[in-house]
Amino acid sequence: MRVEFFRPDSPEDVVGRARWDGKRAVIETGDHELHAKLEHVFRITPVVVNDASTRMLGARGESVFQPSSLEWFRAAALTRAAAEGLSARIVPDLEPGEGWDPAGDYRTFRNEIRRIDAAEVPQDVADPD
Repeated sequence: MRVEFFRPDSPEDVVGRARWDGKRAVIETGDHELHAKLEHVFRITPVVVNDASTRMLGARGESVFQPSSLEWFRAAALTRAAAEGLSARIVPDLEPGEGWDPAGDYRTFRNEIRRIDAAEVPQDVADPD
């Protein structure tokens, strides 16, 4: 998974990127000042979000994501970028033909992204040869 950062007044100009390598955020930018801002976005501290999609059914209130998870990476980028004067958008790194197919809805979107991110071949679609 990849995140693109841009200035709120210029969404077409990407100023920096961060990629999830499975353990941490890898920041990609040539600007030292911007690199420092993105390091602050991805500082290794928990992220608190108030988003119903992150809660268990029937729960309410805020959710806390601990560092070193894909959910933490996503939450850190989306919630902390504004404090650094940036906006963020999630851009999945997918090869042609990969992705989530709503018609094959036996996996949730979040589980499918984890599967793609981990580059696993699931048992149920493995080549029998």
